[in-house]
Amino acid sequence: MVGSINCRLCNGRGEYLGLYRDRRYYRCTFCFSVMMDPVHYLPPEEEKHRYDQHNNDVNDPGYRQFAAPLVDKIKQNYGPRVAGLDYGAGSGPVASVLLRENGYHSISLYDPYYHPDRSVLSERYHFVICCEVIEHFHQPAEEFKLLRSLLLPGGSLFCMTELYDEKIDFKNWYYKNDPTHVFFYHHRALRWIEKEYNFNSLHLEKRLIQLETPPAVS
Repeated sequence: MVGSINCRLCNGRGEYLGLYRDRRYYRCTFCFSVMMDPVHYLPPEEEKHRYDQHNNDVNDPGYRQFAAPLVDKIKQNYGPRVAGLDYGAGSGPVASVLLRENGYHSISLYDPYYHPDRSVLSERYHFVICCEVIEHFHQPAEEFKLLRSLLLPGGSLFCMTELYDEKIDFKNWYYKNDPTHVFFYHHRALRWIEKEYNFNSLHLEKRLIQLETPPAVS
């Protein structure tokens, strides 16, 4: 019997969904997210090797176009003099490069493999970027707690990821095929994150997510 596991986001009960590519997946009965069984997580050296294979050339037109909606959303919300953090920036932090080209020069980078300076996590920011990052979180509850703590009042967390819903044929869904993609968020999970971590609002535009913190009390 396969049994169940606890959801690593909301701690709900994850019921067995199926075995795909020799990896077990579970669906949370509370937040409706789908997660890989942690026994299948890649060890750090294999995970890093997989990331090294990604095509993250910041000069690639397709890669720049991919990140453009995220960059445009930040530009709509914040001027160039604010401080930002690219969290999980990877080897090719294209969103940060595009923002710097538009005058946003106060952007720090953090990535456990490529930009491991944790001192930047001691600061607070007007916005934090997670571009194709949150699906890699092994401990999403802890990660979102950290991300929330990094934001100033009136700040925003901007994420890009593919969301899961019941219309998706998970067996044939391309997004699960990357073995470093371990957690797939449902819209209900995002609402849970909004409330659990005291965000003021949630905005969704396809795969672009914006979570805003409450403004400063005057």
